[in-house]
Amino acid sequence: MRLNKHISDSGLCSRREADRLIGAGKVSVNGIRARIGSEVGDGDKVLVDGQPLPKRVASQGKRQHVYIALNKPIGVTCTTETGVKGNIVDFVGHDRRIFPIGRLDKESEGLILLTSNGDIVNEILRAENKLEKEYLVAVNHAVTDEFLRGMARGVPIHGQTTLPCRTSRLARFGFRIILVQGLNRQIRLMAAHFGFRVKQLVRVRIGNVKLAHLKAGQWRNLTEAELQGLLPHRTEW
Repeated sequence: MRLNKHISDSGLCSRREADRLIGAGKVSVNGIRARIGSEVGDGDKVLVDGQPLPKRVASQGKRQHVYIALNKPIGVTCTTETGVKGNIVDFVGHDRRIFPIGRLDKESEGLILLTSNGDIVNEILRAENKLEKEYLVAVNHAVTDEFLRGMARGVPIHGQTTLPCRTSRLARFGFRIILVQGLNRQIRLMAAHFGFRVKQLVRVRIGNVKLAHLKAGQWRNLTEAELQGLLPHRTEW
């Protein structure tokens, strides 16, 4: 197996990032500095920055489809169009054909789900499912109670008023927001309505799936419990 694919399959990073790490001399195989294009076999010891590769969270049982959680870095575009530079499909580099479930702005980072099962994408995104999405947001002005109340009540964007949501202060310039909608650039436009500019936006939860300790660029398989939490009526995956 190619070394960059071996590293990517561990969930540490994408193949492109793996090549960057190899080129920077940060990867060794059996104690010898690796080269781009190297291959590895069973039993080879691969270290990145002196640390072993993370163990993939394996799926339980046999699944027909792939369901993964990715910590999307800034700059990756949530599109399946391979002609788009930095598209999410090429970034993940999965062997299966996968689709993002919903989207996350190119300028935003954090949790996004992907799957090879196109049939369930609309099921998960349906408004009546009221799937919560939680974000941590940094803005350019001090967060006030008035701002938080206004965001929570609903804001006119895209010719409609956003649904009520939950907000709370995290720091002087930071707040948490929990939505059940997924309108295009929703949080940025909501904040702009009150004269605030979003400087950083990180999604940390979708339903019962949490970003937790997944590092930027890493991905893992969803667990059975996470899948059932997303679509509790389904029995087969």
